[in-house]
Amino acid sequence: MTKHTERDFELRDAFIPLDALLKAVGLAASGGAAKAAVAAGQVFVDGQLETRKRCKIRAGQVVSVAGVSIRVVECTPDSSSE
Repeated sequence: MTKHTERDFELRDAFIPLDALLKAVGLAASGGAAKAAVAAGQVFVDGQLETRKRCKIRAGQVVSVAGVSIRVVECTPDSSSE
């Protein structure tokens, strides 16, 4: 039985390209590996197969690959830095 993992990614800009997100969260060792995963049909965005390697991922979207779901959330200012 495969365990499904969920985690959040704080978005600091208006969007992040899909391949960059996969690399940033450690689901791909490199940008090339991220693009290969998308091309191989292993990546889903909001439950739909995504084949655009550089599609813009925005806050509120969920990216899933290899039993891991990444929920993209807006970056909130750190209140402890005041």
